[in-house]
Amino acid sequence: MLFAVAARAELQFDVFVGYGSGGGSDGIVREAGWFPVACEVFNDGPSFDAVFELSSRQIGGGQVRRLAIELPNNTRKRFSFPIFSGAGRYASWDARLFDAKGKLRAERTDLRTKDLGWETFLMGGLARSFGGLPAFPQARNNRPDQQPSVARLTTDQFPDNPIALEGLDALYLDSEKALELKVGQAQALVDWVLGGGHLIVAPEQIQDITSTPWLEALMPVTYTGLITNRSNGALQSWLQTGAELRAERSGGQPPAGIYPTQPQPGRPRPGTTGPQGNGYARLAVDADFENAELPVFSSQRGDGEANLNLNGRPLVVTASRGRGLVTALAFSPEREPFRSWKNKAWFWARLVGLPADWFGETARNVYGGWSLDSVFGAMIETRQVHKLPVEWLLALLVVYLAVIGPFDRWFLKRINRQMLTWLTFPAYVVFFSLLIYYIGYRLRAGETEWNQLHLVDVLPRGEQVILRGRTYATLYSSANARYRLASEQPFAALRSEFLGPAGGRQEGSSVEATLKPNGFEAEVSVPVWTSLLYINDWEENDAPPLSAAVNEKAGQLSVTVQNRQPNNLTALHVCVGDKVYVLGDLGAGQTRTFNLAGVPARRLDDFVRTYSQQFVSAAQQRHQAFGRDQAGLLTLSPESVLAASLISAAGNFQGPQRWFVYPSGTELNELLGRGQAVVFAWDAGRSLLKAPLARFNAPRSAQSTALRLVVPVAKEG
Repeated sequence: MLFAVAARAELQFDVFVGYGSGGGSDGIVREAGWFPVACEVFNDGPSFDAVFELSSRQIGGGQVRRLAIELPNNTRKRFSFPIFSGAGRYASWDARLFDAKGKLRAERTDLRTKDLGWETFLMGGLARSFGGLPAFPQARNNRPDQQPSVARLTTDQFPDNPIALEGLDALYLDSEKALELKVGQAQALVDWVLGGGHLIVAPEQIQDITSTPWLEALMPVTYTGLITNRSNGALQSWLQTGAELRAERSGGQPPAGIYPTQPQPGRPRPGTTGPQGNGYARLAVDADFENAELPVFSSQRGDGEANLNLNGRPLVVTASRGRGLVTALAFSPEREPFRSWKNKAWFWARLVGLPADWFGETARNVYGGWSLDSVFGAMIETRQVHKLPVEWLLALLVVYLAVIGPFDRWFLKRINRQMLTWLTFPAYVVFFSLLIYYIGYRLRAGETEWNQLHLVDVLPRGEQVILRGRTYATLYSSANARYRLASEQPFAALRSEFLGPAGGRQEGSSVEATLKPNGFEAEVSVPVWTSLLYINDWEENDAPPLSAAVNEKAGQLSVTVQNRQPNNLTALHVCVGDKVYVLGDLGAGQTRTFNLAGVPARRLDDFVRTYSQQFVSAAQQRHQAFGRDQAGLLTLSPESVLAASLISAAGNFQGPQRWFVYPSGTELNELLGRGQAVVFAWDAGRSLLKAPLARFNAPRSAQSTALRLVVPVAKEG
């Protein structure tokens, strides 16, 4: 959202919240995802040192981020950083600019965003012109938050932090705009692709790509010249094959016993939309487009796969890049005749694989869902805190009512001192208050405890790798205190536990952080005898901790794993297709090849269902003050972490009901569906962080690291 007014006639303060903010439109924010906040400050007055502050309006606290900036005279500063969408739906943000003396120099308050549901597709667009921006068909019966959307991005506000891009499913890039991206922005885009993003590139001129080395290295084709051609029904036929796209995002069935197994009304099940309700199948032919001359770049295909050919020439080519995809178009969709094509919105939907069910006659409006944060938090939660069983609470209440009522009356009448009730009643209140405090002390008092689970994705890139980490940390406080957290990683962001739609779509506690060129410094406040969960999302380049290769020859699978750590890796697993294979341990510096035909294996869905019901129960019970000690707690093990990493293998929807929601990249099952393999290793008691996240001493602490590496399955013979 653009709020541009001048402060004291010499200070321009513009704030952009979410994807595509600007031009008077609200920025788009995806539920349970990261999004960028960009700021532009133009100082035409005296120089001063400033502090930028962004805060959310959230019940129970909210988030605060601060950044120190220098503002010399006649300078324009632009900066951006990632924020997590955990302030609740319909949240608003306040941005303020203070000088070194704390005086308010400018502010933008009540900044609003357009909120999208967790499973709703969001695409960004760096288009050459406003009219060339992609668009999706309208899902006529869906809520606004369930409409697939496209956010118009600009190179000025494009993030230089890859974490800020993770709320996007795909990004359209016109080759002319690639030339305008700065080094940091281009690197963030590449890291986002390797981490799972889908980049769609449209060429304007061949030299746009050949003069942009980072983009040329990603491309699955080499353009050689420009020719003209006619569709003659080829694109129309390709669109109508979109009728077969009925797979739900992370869809399927949840484990038996969690939700009803009968189809729920109000939302079509996968594969149930007939041609009469299928937008792809009933598209009318645009004769003007089919007969028009379409300028097309001829090309030499590299390692990509041609999704669409036109008269024997590839028109759309897609290739894997790390965990992500790069799609190269052989034409510019911002030029005629494509720009005037009546079915172009369906082309974009078909290109990114939007299921036909999303555009059916029946409303596709989903709701609910627990946060996967709660599952990881339950694994590392302190065991010092015990819950008061509900039966005990009811019994204590009954005793209290009996004492202050019948017992007090009977006792005072027996001793014939009814007037003493003015003394006995306060005495009962004091006694029971002390008793409750004592019970609480016995149940919840303990030593300060700091437990961490590092979920680290290894993303190969040349000789080094990108380590994309998510550090889940529970902090139990023995007193009302504030604790210091800090990070020096190149890209790092801190948030608290996301409670999910079932928990009000908010974060569990407030976080005040000061952003640095590398990392952050933060203070968190934890009430006495309380445990809170914090998540540090980070990324850095480093030497690979492990490497692997999966091969298939004559139907036989084998995997070679190299441990590059100076310590043993345990609980090695590899997931291929619908199977989970248990490989065992791997010594320090050791390389082993496993023939999977002789390795114990389980069906992936059965493996995940072994844990999924426990996960749902823990998420439901985690924040309840009363209940059983076991409720809300999970056993931390390599297998439970692996099952949580593949949770959608057991299904994630039942009718309109979600099961779990989680930030992009947390869950890996979708990659198995694309024919890749997941290698999982456990490093107990260790961390890959070069500096600790906690900058305080805790009498109790524990940590473990789960390494996750996604590799292609190479087929021989």
